[in-house]
Amino acid sequence: MKIALALAAAVSISIGQPNFYGHIDLGGAPPPVLVYREPMVVQHTEVVYEPVYLRVRPGHAEHWAQHCSEYNACGRPVYFVQDDWYSNTYAPGYRERHGQGHAKGRKHGHGKGHND
Repeated sequence: MKIALALAAAVSISIGQPNFYGHIDLGGAPPPVLVYREPMVVQHTEVVYEPVYLRVRPGHAEHWAQHCSEYNACGRPVYFVQDDWYSNTYAPGYRERHGQGHAKGRKHGHGKGHND
């Protein structure tokens, strides 16, 4: 009798790491450099939401209606931060404030960012 075992590797990427895509909490960070000046909204709702800041994969901002659900942000005004700002300004400051290797912030998963 053969027994097949399926092993799943759980990978968690936190804010401040290079492969993080998702919501960014600016709390105390330098002002972001944005991809577009105005926030993008895909679905208008009767509820007024505060804008969110997101780092998204290349091409996702340009085709936001196709990707907004992956970030749980279709009905929200979204500002897209530039990758250079995230990598060179935000992430190093975040790691310094929260400690290298701390898993604070949102982890990847559908609607909260994702990784490869």
